[in-house]
Amino acid sequence: MTVVTEPLSENTADVIVVGAGPAGSTTAYHLAKAGLDVLLLEKTAFPREKVCGDGLTPRAVKQLVAMGIDISEEAGWLRNKGLRIIGGGVRLQLDWPDLASFPDYGLVRKRDDFDDQLARQAQKAGARLFERCNVGAPVIDDRTGRITGVHAKLGEEKREVTFHAPLVVAADGNSTRLSLAMGLHRREDRPMGVAVRTYFESPRHEDDYLESWLELWDRRGPGEDRLLPGYGWIFGMGDGTSNVGLGVLNTSDSFKELDWREVLKAWCASMPEDWGYTPDHMTGPIRGAALPMAFNRQPHYTKGLLLVGDAGGLVNPFNGEGIAYAMESGQIAADVIVQAHARATPAGRELALQRYPRVLKDTYGGYYTLGRAFVKLIGNPKVMQIAAQRGLTHPLLMKFTLKLLANLTDPTGGDAMDRIINGLSKVAPKA
Repeated sequence: MTVVTEPLSENTADVIVVGAGPAGSTTAYHLAKAGLDVLLLEKTAFPREKVCGDGLTPRAVKQLVAMGIDISEEAGWLRNKGLRIIGGGVRLQLDWPDLASFPDYGLVRKRDDFDDQLARQAQKAGARLFERCNVGAPVIDDRTGRITGVHAKLGEEKREVTFHAPLVVAADGNSTRLSLAMGLHRREDRPMGVAVRTYFESPRHEDDYLESWLELWDRRGPGEDRLLPGYGWIFGMGDGTSNVGLGVLNTSDSFKELDWREVLKAWCASMPEDWGYTPDHMTGPIRGAALPMAFNRQPHYTKGLLLVGDAGGLVNPFNGEGIAYAMESGQIAADVIVQAHARATPAGRELALQRYPRVLKDTYGGYYTLGRAFVKLIGNPKVMQIAAQRGLTHPLLMKFTLKLLANLTDPTGGDAMDRIINGLSKVAPKA
């Protein structure tokens, strides 16, 4: 039986989590399950839209299972078997690998509904959720410099409230105003991606593979076609629509010069008309968002503040996946906080909390370093074209690439591919 700490007051808790996206809700869920009193502060009200591909790999599925979420098709989840890769005149369908550590299927769910479900699950576990709670400045202890709470404006009337807790988790996304207020700025030497996407009514809405296009062409006419530096995706949503979008990296020379919404329109216009990716079938506007990658904000713990998800730059540089790493970092942070909470002295608690950045680096550091090297390579469209044209003709090589890009390996007892990827991640410097 879970014993929940009684709150000292409505505005006081053991931990404050700022932001109820996947990172924040997962953190709050695991903290509450362990019996801590948690405040989960979300600036908007659910359901709310987020820019995302809406496709979940087996890594994310594993986290949903750990949170006790009903992921059945009856509950509105669409399963997928793997990834279909298109490029270099080749179309290759790869199933998710059979592993002991991860399920062999992915899922698709719209973000407005997805985030709502996670926040409600955290609430069910005992977290106290405040919606329409816009967090502003941190409360700083003048003597120690530690964060001890946050100032916020609550509700439509924007009532000023101060929340207090000895620990605060920044799960407030790429912009992470809380981290900036604590002096943690983005590292310019780490890659940043941008994603743009929209939805179309389409007969392809029940596709049971996530589809990735490694070559984006701007079809201008005979002799004028040009290869664009990025990759596109088409994910069937199972509800009559497809999520169609593209991602691009700031390592590309074209990153700033192109209007990526126009690029998405041009790419969609080049597709078969019967797919329905035409302006008259578009069900919403084209929206964009930044993808902070490879630990682009550090340290992940300082003076009572822990960073999870996009706030800590945990997006996978290989494939732009953020949700799985948001949820995983939330679970790791919660585990560290629970252990620290049980220590008898402030010094003991601080020692336990200092472990959090080390666990993140041990878990992802080498892999993200490999990802940064990969990002620099594919920032060159010629390299991307050669990789697509040569690599896709070798199914065994592509099976290895899928495991590498999606970070899907068994840590022990895996096959030769798993051992190579795990070995490379171990010997690479910790990002």
